[in-house]
Amino acid sequence: MKIALAQLNYHIGNFEKNNEKIIDAIQQAKSQGAHLVVFAELAIGGYPAKDLLRNAVFIEECKRSIDLIATHCQDIDCIIGAPLKNTSGEGKNLFNAAVYISKGKVVNFHKKSLLPNYDVFDEYRFFEPSDNLRCIQMDDLKVALTVCEDLWDDDGDNSYIGDLMGELAQEHPDLIINIAASPFSYTHFTRRLNVLQRNVLKAHAPLIYVNQIGAHADIIFDGRSVALDQYGEIVAELKKFEEDIQYVTFDKGNLQATEQHEEKPEAAEIALIHEALILGLRDYFSKSGFQKAVLGLSGGIDSAVVATLAIEALGAENVLTVLMPSVYSSGHSLKDALDLVQNTGCDHLILPIKDITSAFEGTLSDTFTGLQPNTTEENIQARTRGTLLMALSNKFGHILLNTSNKSESAVGYGTLYGDMAGSLAVIGDVYKTQIYELANYINRNKEIIPVNTIVKPPSAELRPDQKDSDSLPPYDLLDAILFQLVELEKSGSEVIKLGFEEALVQRIVHLLGHAEFKRFQSPPILRVSPKAFGIGRSMPLVAKYPF
Repeated sequence: MKIALAQLNYHIGNFEKNNEKIIDAIQQAKSQGAHLVVFAELAIGGYPAKDLLRNAVFIEECKRSIDLIATHCQDIDCIIGAPLKNTSGEGKNLFNAAVYISKGKVVNFHKKSLLPNYDVFDEYRFFEPSDNLRCIQMDDLKVALTVCEDLWDDDGDNSYIGDLMGELAQEHPDLIINIAASPFSYTHFTRRLNVLQRNVLKAHAPLIYVNQIGAHADIIFDGRSVALDQYGEIVAELKKFEEDIQYVTFDKGNLQATEQHEEKPEAAEIALIHEALILGLRDYFSKSGFQKAVLGLSGGIDSAVVATLAIEALGAENVLTVLMPSVYSSGHSLKDALDLVQNTGCDHLILPIKDITSAFEGTLSDTFTGLQPNTTEENIQARTRGTLLMALSNKFGHILLNTSNKSESAVGYGTLYGDMAGSLAVIGDVYKTQIYELANYINRNKEIIPVNTIVKPPSAELRPDQKDSDSLPPYDLLDAILFQLVELEKSGSEVIKLGFEEALVQRIVHLLGHAEFKRFQSPPILRVSPKAFGIGRSMPLVAKYPF
């Protein structure tokens, strides 16, 4: 049996385009002599469709798509993910299903049993879990057909009651097929592969795993579908962050690639982050119907990284950078920004803000009589810049990109309606220390980001001789503590036991909790880490956080 693994980029709710992609893949698989083509979880409708799953028209379109795709499966079988109506009258209205189509009709399906509701997942909101655990028959093969989380029943903190693959293994399946919508994080592939290999060894059967690729604002899918032999060795691995179709053959228990598989060394984390952010930007614009971006370019490293990412994703002709010097902006910052413009060829404007901020301060001067300048005046500068950027966005239809990093977002080192403005937070899940790595990676072949931008001390330049270090601990120390608090979800007291200074940890815990209301109003963040701010980290806005 020749099997096609079809790893595609779906657009939620775009049934016409998705169906066209799926049918094209079926035709391609047919032309290559494949007997079966396997698609990802919820390929029909897209993932995550969220409350569109409560829309009757959306569900009806899913059904029409299944019927249409089935007409193209006369000489080839197909396994594809789709929401199916629950007609039992009990439980939720839908199942998250893997549908098996043969000879032009649906002949069987598996309903997902383990429904994740942690981190970015909220499947139990929409789907009814299945407790009917059985293999399906495909001609003379017994197949353990599963959907994504069904194989993650013993994965650490997300453990479930029961052992789905253990039960299916008792039926001695010839083959495991797992269709998935498994989001990217820079630590996730190794963990995912370990889960798949454990299940192969548990069932003593080879495995085909098909993931999707693409980005849906905050969630990014990396693809990297794989086929494993009965020993858990990779025999085929599809591309990362790209659409891909590859073929394997299954014969008498042996699973082999049709082409020689070359073992691919795992890419460095920063390279993966770079690829993910490019895909996230590109898909956000293309799937939303946007073309051009605008952002503030300060001469600092954060805006330089966002600008170069946007230029790579969208093209220099589609990125407008805006330099907005104030009375505190240094000459070298303006030069660094202009050097980046020269290096990349993007469009730029220079809009000084001195007169605008002076007008604000003049209007408020009587009200503020006798009060010393503080962050109020600094924030006026940031909000002036935000207002100018939004004016350009409105007038020209450009999408404003936010340039705040994860370290700043974590401790509230940003101005609401100022530098926190934007439609998409490109680096909001990238710590400051990683930003430096990313800048150097961007410059790996030639200087794009000026070296001076990378080596100079970071500063918001909102008061004379200001440095980030005036307000924050050194970023390497801050990020190390934040990683323990955010990604690893440790308490402050647990972090202190690791050897960090108690007063510093207490301060950072306070800043992290106190900034929650700011993050609640932040743009969606391109998720690249195991724990991003946003839908994957749900915290109360008003609370006294335990230490």
